[in-house]
Amino acid sequence: MGHITKENLNFLNALSKNNDRDWFAENKLEYQKHHEAMISFADALLVKMNQHDNIETLTGKKSLHRIYRDVRFSKDKSPYKSHWGGSFKRATKHLRGGYYYHIQPNGSSFIGGGFWGPNKEDLLRIREDISIDASDLRELITSPTFINTFGKLKGEQLKSSPKGFDKEHPDIDLLRYKQFVVMKEFTQKEVLADNFIEKANDTFMKMRPFFNYMSDVLTTDANGEPLF
Repeated sequence: MGHITKENLNFLNALSKNNDRDWFAENKLEYQKHHEAMISFADALLVKMNQHDNIETLTGKKSLHRIYRDVRFSKDKSPYKSHWGGSFKRATKHLRGGYYYHIQPNGSSFIGGGFWGPNKEDLLRIREDISIDASDLRELITSPTFINTFGKLKGEQLKSSPKGFDKEHPDIDLLRYKQFVVMKEFTQKEVLADNFIEKANDTFMKMRPFFNYMSDVLTTDANGEPLF
């Protein structure tokens, strides 16, 4: 129940080679079959995640992103995505951080999470905390579990120091981040394995110390007083 099959990935491969509306219309029933299979995968994953976190997203179907691409501002006018992607939102304003899964043929799948587009207030609050004392964050991202699972902290960075922060700050490498993202890549063999749901869930669980740190920062002011 909820396993990803080779046929599912084969459909994505075929779609990537025939990314046009005529082909998609001719294969709509095949798409619907594999879309339903991904909903089953996301439903099964959601059940496991709710055993260790409080997830606001109610169903796997709600988590799954549309396969239709927004091409309005893209040079690539291919109408469809050639991957499955979905996200889970944590419940309540006290639990911060988002979960994401990305399933694609040929070893391009990953389980990710973090803060893709923090608003300016959240980004400033994170940077303020880093500038005061980055030791907790550094301890997290240099821990053996973090390194063995995610390698390193990822996300877009400024080329120079952010406005209002000293370019000579000892933690300028962390202050330059505009996004704070973690991810673990999976081979196609791993994605097709019977235990992939367990591995995906375990990867999400290992994000929790990072999410807990960020949640503490984003729900308190610079003096550590609760914002809510």
